[in-house]
Amino acid sequence: MTAIDKLPSISAVIKKYKLNAKKNLGQNFLLDLNLTAKIARSCKGLAESTIIEIGPGPGGLTRGLLSENAKKIIAIEKDVRCIPALTEIAEYYPGKLEIIQGDALTYLISSDTASPVHIFSNLPYNIGTVLLTKWLDPPEWPPIWNSLTLMFQKELAERLIAQPGSKQYGRLSILTQWRSDPRIILRLSSKEFFPRPKVDSAVVQIKRLKEPRFPAKSATLTKLVSKAFNQRRKMLRTSLKDYIPNVVEALELANILPSNRAEDLSVEQYCNLANILDKN
Repeated sequence: MTAIDKLPSISAVIKKYKLNAKKNLGQNFLLDLNLTAKIARSCKGLAESTIIEIGPGPGGLTRGLLSENAKKIIAIEKDVRCIPALTEIAEYYPGKLEIIQGDALTYLISSDTASPVHIFSNLPYNIGTVLLTKWLDPPEWPPIWNSLTLMFQKELAERLIAQPGSKQYGRLSILTQWRSDPRIILRLSSKEFFPRPKVDSAVVQIKRLKEPRFPAKSATLTKLVSKAFNQRRKMLRTSLKDYIPNVVEALELANILPSNRAEDLSVEQYCNLANILDKN
């Protein structure tokens, strides 16, 4: 294994700063710095970009990004124990790493942040969906970020790219694909992490679109999709009857069979139905 810089290995950093992973923070640290550098290389234009990194922990992905010449990283870390390790990295790469000790769930990216902005994270499993939903539904579109490069449980990653008719296809598939192009760029075995999680992981890169793929109001689409998938095994005429007055008529107006189920509809069909609801 080749080194990407002259700093200690991630295993040595964990030992030095006694960073035993905390279950309540969903911590699983990626140890191989060559893998973190590979993840960094998936994003083009690092040298001209501001990187927002969520939950850097001992700094494996941080070092991968910096070794690939990232212009500036703003690292948001909730665990105060990790700050000394990140400070050591900041001293090794002077002027390139800003450390903020705080909670990513409440952190707002400033409109003054130099663009382009790319968000990276080995997301804690317990907050991954919450943060993704927040980033995909800002007050205005397009958002300040250009891309999200995020590590998830493999099952969740596969949901984001799933197509209609599959078991993985659901609410997150539609909301992600409506406004962005998601793709899995790397699959990782659980053995690459410390402590070893029970499931494998995958890195998803999500590139935002300038405009949503199809016109629709976000609030209407989000509620419609949630209602449909809350009872995904039922026909839409049944699962949506308490939400949409004259549900059969509305479905037929959108060229949707009332006997279809939630996973049968494309993103475009959901947008069409959402627009019909708003008109009526």
